[in-house]
Amino acid sequence: MHELSVCQGLMQQVERVAAAHGATAVERIVLQIGGLSGVEPPLLERAFEIARAGTVASGAELEIRTGPVVVQCQECGGKSAVPANRLLCNYCGEWRVRVVEGEELLLLTVEMDM
Repeated sequence: MHELSVCQGLMQQVERVAAAHGATAVERIVLQIGGLSGVEPPLLERAFEIARAGTVASGAELEIRTGPVVVQCQECGGKSAVPANRLLCNYCGEWRVRVVEGEELLLLTVEMDM
């Protein structure tokens, strides 16, 4: 389960943010996960329970926001939200598209106790 290593990296980043702000604890962490990121939100939530133990975020709540997969067509230039398993232009049906959203795993918010 690579979600555990993702969470361990997340905890390192959260600890750096907390230390930089002199926080005594982290109360809430908000992530944005794209549909093509390769990260499964339910598995990430379970891994978070393990990875947060013994860290400044040991009592933190994890909020996961999922975003759409958006492609831009190389033929007509249109941008459209598409299912993760059907990367085709919604306007002209072209298969030559570029993913412009949906591959991200972003740390959006860290709420801390000072």
